[in-house]
Amino acid sequence: MAPPRGGVRINASASRKSVRPPPRAPLHRDGTVTGAGPDSGFALTFLGAAGTVTGSRYLVETPQSRVLVDCGLFQGYKPLRLKNWAPFPIEPDSIDAVVLTHAHLDHAGYLPRLVAEGFSGPVWCSRATRDLCGIMLPDSARLLEEEASHANRVGSSKHHPAKPLYDERDAALALRQLKVVEFGAHFAAAPGLVGMLRPQGHILGAGAVTLEHGGMRVTFSGDVGRPDDPVMPAPEPPADSDWIVCESTYGDRRHLPGSLRAELKPILAKVVARGGTVVIPAFAVGRAQALLHVVCGLVDDGELPPVPLYLNSPMAARVTALYRDHLGGHRLDATALDRMDRLVRTVSSVEESKALNARKGPKVIVSASGMLSGGRVLHHLLAFAGDPRNAIVLCGYQAGGTRGAALARGERRLRVYGVDLDVRAEVFQLDTGSAHADADELIAWLDAAPRQPRGVLLSHGEPDAADALRQRVERELGWPASVPEFRDRVDLMGVPSVPRPPARPRPATD
Repeated sequence: MAPPRGGVRINASASRKSVRPPPRAPLHRDGTVTGAGPDSGFALTFLGAAGTVTGSRYLVETPQSRVLVDCGLFQGYKPLRLKNWAPFPIEPDSIDAVVLTHAHLDHAGYLPRLVAEGFSGPVWCSRATRDLCGIMLPDSARLLEEEASHANRVGSSKHHPAKPLYDERDAALALRQLKVVEFGAHFAAAPGLVGMLRPQGHILGAGAVTLEHGGMRVTFSGDVGRPDDPVMPAPEPPADSDWIVCESTYGDRRHLPGSLRAELKPILAKVVARGGTVVIPAFAVGRAQALLHVVCGLVDDGELPPVPLYLNSPMAARVTALYRDHLGGHRLDATALDRMDRLVRTVSSVEESKALNARKGPKVIVSASGMLSGGRVLHHLLAFAGDPRNAIVLCGYQAGGTRGAALARGERRLRVYGVDLDVRAEVFQLDTGSAHADADELIAWLDAAPRQPRGVLLSHGEPDAADALRQRVERELGWPASVPEFRDRVDLMGVPSVPRPPARPRPATD
């Protein structure tokens, strides 16, 4: 069988439904497991983030254990969201451990459901990822419970009664299983598997995960950060690896040159000068902090008038406070954090949020969610989108099926809380606002690896983006690369090794 879309052989059958990991065999007294992995003893199965940017879930199997790298929610289009309700492809209680690259819900948001269905092992993650999950998972549970309650009140669900995917109790139980590992330290992820995390930029606590079994190493990029992010440091090069699973969110795009500050300044200046309100939908983790840092700098340096700046996202406010607990894990120092505390007005209660919609005069509102898929920003959208003096500024990736994606492609009528909303406000999409590496930066990150891997497996991208990056990896780096599909299985021992070149010289440092 010819390898699909690239030069790495992937085990896939004609019937997609039949491609699933084998049942977990019983444990023997010596602790070994029969039938847990392929004949070679080391395999990887793609259970998410295949053909899409959401639902990151990678199953790594050895004869001794099963480990899930990332445990994310599917988001965006309804067919994707429905995957969250489908039975998990393997029994959750057969998984020995989970390793998280970072805390975003498309990488960690399914954990409470997995625990509710029987998973009881450790969840390995960085210290900051643990702290962020302590905020994000309960918040996600509350939103799911509110959505189910609303569906029951208005009768909008086919299920009676509608139930949340998980609740706050499930989230609390999942949090108990989080185990902290330090960056660069080796840890026993599960029997027969040694793990390591390396800083990856992107958001607080994000890391690339390397797992080793029998002398064979596979590295999962997670989300690769940018070298010049205003808040997060540049990602470290990949660890010495035989395989690299790399994200491809922007695999077919280049971000425009320039800084977030330089791009945002003229937009804010124009809208504030005409007395308008700027609504910036922002991800509560990462982008909200970057935007606040940049706008505060513009105001403090006199490049913008002292316009009122509001943060209307309780979760983003709690996340921002965490940055003081992790000084050294980001670029912000105590002075920058003090400036944000001084200039940003945090909106806490629902009453304050409603009052903000009635407030006259120019202002900037940063509010979640970043793709306009929910949260308080939708109420600001209803209040301000109809006035051409105002502006909506999109910052970061907008997944298909979201209101943010609809605005980005030029649609000017949105459905919000059952109402058709005509958008007359000016719409901008920032090109410098993404926390994801673009195609050139992804190639540079891969090229910084100590040696050529046996293969590169591109995931976490729409099909066009992933395949465009595959072609560049093969053409520019000369490495075998493929784009696995959902439930495709890779035998990590089954591809001949690449002759190892001498170690690359590294630039001298002071």
